Amino acid sequence: MYARTHPDFKTLAICDHPLVQDRLTRMRDKSCAKTGFSDGLRQIARLMTCEMTADLAVSRRRIETPLAPMDAPCLADPLPPVIVPILRAGLGMAAGVEDILPEAAIGHIGLYREHDTLEIVEYLVRLPNTLQDRRIFMVDPMLATGQSSAHCVEVLLAHGAQIRNIFFMCLVAAPEGVKAFTSRFPEIRIYTAALDSHLNEKAYIVPGLGDAGDRLYDTL
Repeated sequence: MYARTHPDFKTLAICDHPLVQDRLTRMRDKSCAKTGFSDGLRQIARLMTCEMTADLAVSRRRIETPLAPMDAPCLADPLPPVIVPILRAGLGMAAGVEDILPEAAIGHIGLYREHDTLEIVEYLVRLPNTLQDRRIFMVDPMLATGQSSAHCVEVLLAHGAQIRNIFFMCLVAAPEGVKAFTSRFPEIRIYTAALDSHLNEKAYIVPGLGDAGDRLYDTL
């Protein structure tokens, strides 16, 4: 296991796997082009999904190998999980999670931050009909102010999700955002590749990696 709990934030797990940290460094570099950024985001999401799912329940079922019968381990959860990217940048991480969990349903929540007021504007919600008793992986590369991720949780709860089943994966987090998010939802486990220094006056994470959506889709 390569996820360590941060001493100041008990529900924040930082994934220190060498491959995660190497890919993140490549992505932070301003010379990293669109393809490298997209590939790195997907690779990190795959690796972090293994950490996020380490506690999944396992049962056994009888199978026949080419040589002998055996009682083999398998996932015990009868309901497939749900991956919920926060649009638009969350799509890059969702693809990596889906690589590991191809049976998962995909929901979408579209939010953006109003440029002047920094208020969150919701423009799209498309979720599976049933969220109850399903594990939900909410994904967004950046946890900056915490407003977008908190709004997303409120949407999920309003559609029947249970807070104990919601997990949040981000690439880079700011202390201000983690504090704001955990003050509202102390039960939700957060997985990130890095906890950075602070937010600047424009609410960008420092040192960060810029606007993840713009770098992912080459809309700088």
